[in-house]
Amino acid sequence: MDMSIEYKDRLLNVKINGDIDHHSCEEIRSRIDKEILLKNPRGILFDMGQVGFMDSSGVGVLIGRYKLIANNGGKAGMINVKPEIMRLCKICGLQKIIQIYPDKKQAIASIKEC
Repeated sequence: MDMSIEYKDRLLNVKINGDIDHHSCEEIRSRIDKEILLKNPRGILFDMGQVGFMDSSGVGVLIGRYKLIANNGGKAGMINVKPEIMRLCKICGLQKIIQIYPDKKQAIASIKEC
């Protein structure tokens, strides 16, 4: 698992490359939490284009980061969600909590509105 985090205009852009499962969750959680504490972003955008697999641990990581941002009045979103990940999002209701956008431009515009 590899991850890049970019901060621009009070928005954290998190691009995850690899699986989000119980083996990688702690690293993902700690790296994102560190950035949230340092930069106090207004929103977070998860680019899921390179995520091949996600289990319930991954869902928990995403919801936890959403809660950190939402506690400060911010929003979270996801882009580039593959069909197999989308199916998991629908089963567990994740897309009701973290909006899934068709592209990065729309996601950034919507998240910045808050």
